[in-house]
Amino acid sequence: MAATDRAARALDKRIEPLRTWPAAKPPRGWLRAIRDALGMSTRQYATRLGVSQPQVVAYEKGETEETITLANLRRAAEALDCELVYALVPRRPLAQTLRLRAEAITDARLARMGHTMRLENQEVTGPELRRQRELMVDDLLRGRLSRLWDDAR
Repeated sequence: MAATDRAARALDKRIEPLRTWPAAKPPRGWLRAIRDALGMSTRQYATRLGVSQPQVVAYEKGETEETITLANLRRAAEALDCELVYALVPRRPLAQTLRLRAEAITDARLARMGHTMRLENQEVTGPELRRQRELMVDDLLRGRLSRLWDDAR
């Protein structure tokens, strides 16, 4: 197992608990939901944040529109005695993404080679083709993973 494959699997293990976390934010955003739950007015919140009341409204709007910066969101969270939790959660395990990418590249290469081999009446099919495919996929995964992302596919 390559070091990069081990790194992907280790990161997958750290990310796994986040996959089941219900990350749907409240309709008016976390800042507004927590401020409201604490019974804090925008004026009181502005004082805690050290900004104007309209700036609080702008922060809350920025969160719902996804235009607030992480730095401002962190400051706003701290003023509510909250931690900002920031994570990227891949849609599938990273190891699976790598394998799927290597398989797609391999399939494209095999299709090009298969066309040439058919023209020369040397086509490989069945179990031998599947074996060659697996060897090519494994070879890609053992090499520099950056090779998987060289093109825009």
